[in-house]
Amino acid sequence: MQSEARALMKELREDHRNMSIVLELLDDVVEHASSGKDPDFELLDEIMRYMTVYPDAVHHPKEDIMYAQLRDKRPDLAEGLDSVPDDHNEIAAMGSALRDEIEAINAGAAVRRQKLIEDASGYVNRLRSHMAWEERDLFKRIDTMLDDESQEFDVAKFEHIKDPVFELEIEAGFRRLLASLKRAGQPAG
Repeated sequence: MQSEARALMKELREDHRNMSIVLELLDDVVEHASSGKDPDFELLDEIMRYMTVYPDAVHHPKEDIMYAQLRDKRPDLAEGLDSVPDDHNEIAAMGSALRDEIEAINAGAAVRRQKLIEDASGYVNRLRSHMAWEERDLFKRIDTMLDDESQEFDVAKFEHIKDPVFELEIEAGFRRLLASLKRAGQPAG
């Protein structure tokens, strides 16, 4: 259904706005660490837990679904986009590695500050670059596909999974992240 596919695209764009807000917070924590101060490792843990349980596990698979429909229904619009699923897998691997690194620090492991800063900065830059590309290229191609009234899209089978930070029912495990976003004046919850 066209309206459901458009609603999914609206949701994907909203996810990007929310992810950008969280990446900005991650940038702030990294900047704090770069200045020689100890970062809030519990906040870092919540940030990366959020990034791995929502963007990586929910958001990117929805994008992959829309990309697959683009490839199947409008291959002319999908040229040069074969790397979309691989990009999502690479970003997820970077996020998981960073989350593991932070969890190890919280468990008492010694990790060089510079390595944490480099890994977090690399993750932020990679994800920001990817989202910017999706907004200016992939999403526009999908919008073009959706403008074609002759196409039918069935996205009703895809269950809506609430964002654990930005939707109404905030999960208890993200309270520190939510409080940090509110202090920064960002809309959440």
